Amino acid sequence: MIAPHSAAPPDSPRAVRKAVVPAAGLGTRFLPATKATPKEMLPVVDKPAIQYVVEEAAAAGLDDVLMVTGRHKRAIEDHFDNAFELEQALAAEGDTVRLDAVRDPARLADIHHIRQGDPLGLGHAVLCARHHVGNEPFAVLLGDDLIDPRETLLSRMLDVRERYEGSVVALMEVAPEQIHLYGCAAVEATGEEGVVRVTGLVEKPAPGTAPSRYAVIGRYVLDPAVFDVLERTPPGRGGEIQLTDALQDLATGGTVHGVVFDGLRYDTGDKADYLRTVVRLACDRPDLGPEFRRWLGEFVAGLADGATGDGAEHRAA
Repeated sequence: MIAPHSAAPPDSPRAVRKAVVPAAGLGTRFLPATKATPKEMLPVVDKPAIQYVVEEAAAAGLDDVLMVTGRHKRAIEDHFDNAFELEQALAAEGDTVRLDAVRDPARLADIHHIRQGDPLGLGHAVLCARHHVGNEPFAVLLGDDLIDPRETLLSRMLDVRERYEGSVVALMEVAPEQIHLYGCAAVEATGEEGVVRVTGLVEKPAPGTAPSRYAVIGRYVLDPAVFDVLERTPPGRGGEIQLTDALQDLATGGTVHGVVFDGLRYDTGDKADYLRTVVRLACDRPDLGPEFRRWLGEFVAGLADGATGDGAEHRAA
């Protein structure tokens, strides 16, 4: 388990205690599975994707989490609440392993919920958190981006925020042909390895116009000044209020830094990467990994030998 981040003292104006998790998207890329089930609740092995995100926040020492949800997202609230009847049934059976698994989500942090209402973009979702966050710095963790639990990206970002103040974004170098899928940062060196100063940002640049190969991924530590900027930020790309546009405004003042991340990240908003995520995390599980890796090796070998993957290996057995 990752050790909790050593946050600034509670009376410090720079202490980061709160995390915001935007979770109001429609999940159209996963229809029809997300017709009635929030995309954030799709299972990654045996936990919903959003639980990994909340666990990451808690591991970094953030014990106050605000979920910004929308209509048809009640399942998220239920997941992070107590389930009395289920817990009572498991306790009566003496099934302490599953009982702990059911209770764990509600014990991760002090979790709150608010509805975005109108789907006006990530910037608007962050703005919805203003009353809860107040005049404090806070983290934003996107539910589609899972950072491997063994990584310490968020804790590194909190450290950078304490030393430089302002806002901090997570950056990952991607292939030139993929940069148009992300917000992209123009950067300059700070003299500190893995930390850059962000001088400009553009949301999903047109091919050939990106200022760098540094993509903004779904982790932010934001100064509360971002709220005033978001209030006056007009709709941008896609007719939505873009967080990238607000951060561009702050970057011109030299108050945005980036932490360059080269670790394990999973994009569960993409079907193919979602499948890769499930396979990778299942392989890493001590209870599932050995048998699953054996089967996976046999399955891949069968494909290489010309098998169709239609279950013939089971019939042969």
